Amino acid sequence: MTSTFAIKLLAAYATIYWSTAVFSHENHVEKKPAATAMTAEQKDWGIAGDVKAVNRTITLHMSDDMRFTPAHLEVKQGDTLRLIVKNNGNLLHELVIGSKDALNEHAAQMLKFPTMEHDSPDMAHVAAGKTREVIWHFNRSGDFAFACLIPGHYQAGMVGTIRVSSALAQTANDDHAAHHPAPAAPADLAANSDMTEGEVRKVDLVTKKIMLKHGEIKNLGMGAMTMVFQVNDPAFLSQVQAGDKVRFRAEQIKGAFVVMSMEKHTP
Repeated sequence: MTSTFAIKLLAAYATIYWSTAVFSHENHVEKKPAATAMTAEQKDWGIAGDVKAVNRTITLHMSDDMRFTPAHLEVKQGDTLRLIVKNNGNLLHELVIGSKDALNEHAAQMLKFPTMEHDSPDMAHVAAGKTREVIWHFNRSGDFAFACLIPGHYQAGMVGTIRVSSALAQTANDDHAAHHPAPAAPADLAANSDMTEGEVRKVDLVTKKIMLKHGEIKNLGMGAMTMVFQVNDPAFLSQVQAGDKVRFRAEQIKGAFVVMSMEKHTP
């Protein structure tokens, strides 16, 4: 039995066994008024963010293989992220941000009380084929995680990780770098980066596409070149102009090359 088949089989059993819980989640989300406000609560992994303070947008894809894409996020302390959460599967999934301990505890409660309803600014329940957003301010550094806590999904490995680098550490690193320029990064370290450096050559607001001159895109196995990309979020296009240096992550979705996240970058 392959690992992929085993995961799908486990998910199928979990979906049948926990159908009451799933329907409870889905009904709860659909009936909740869209304008309902939640009180911001400081947690170890941050606090609900203000949409006006968003400085990065990242899209997370969820699948019935019980996986998130991307499965790891690098964040700077002080960042406010707009997480666009897309469910590409046929099952209900959710995103919950937290510490590893908090997620383990929450998952255990979900197993014990499968019909419990939960909702907060650091989570999103996403029906099959739908999209939700989470605005989260990472004001504390550390290693955190995100997961789908629907019974059976979490146990099948539907978990991702978040590393929030300290603002103090970043300042110290910047000061050190100013006085001691670092040598070029070895190829094996550069390969670990999920972002690619590039230069904006053209922005087309009509077709919602962007032309980038870029370096090697390692996750796609694509060499350095200049090409046109679709964008996951059209808002990217209003934040840059020709000549801007950027760092971006691209993925191939249904044959198209799509910029999933992008930020201005000073080499």
